[in-house]
Amino acid sequence: MLILDSGGVSRLAKRDRDTAALIIALRRRGLWPPIVPTVVLAESLTGSAKRDANTNRLLKACDVRPSVSDRVARRAAGLRTKARRGSAVDALVAAIAEPGSTVLTSDGADLRALAANAADIVVEVI
Repeated sequence: MLILDSGGVSRLAKRDRDTAALIIALRRRGLWPPIVPTVVLAESLTGSAKRDANTNRLLKACDVRPSVSDRVARRAAGLRTKARRGSAVDALVAAIAEPGSTVLTSDGADLRALAANAADIVVEVI
């Protein structure tokens, strides 16, 4: 399973050859389509159809998950407390990802700290 945080969404929304090659590689690894928790949209979108066009195009190819359960939200709170860092959105991404998932991000420090307290999460910086 592949989960995208806002940095992952922003990176994969770029329309260039490197991004296209990365998406092809993710498909070959069986990691496509990625999951995007709806809370990530709050960080990834601006509310402007023009500025959000590339992001919206990417999101159409993703599995956007509309909500999290009470259990996942509580797990995220625990991960954030143990890590002593990271946003609530990053903590939710980590809680949704475990176990055995990969998270793509543009800034791995907070997610790596959260993943250190979770089961079998791989954080890849793109």
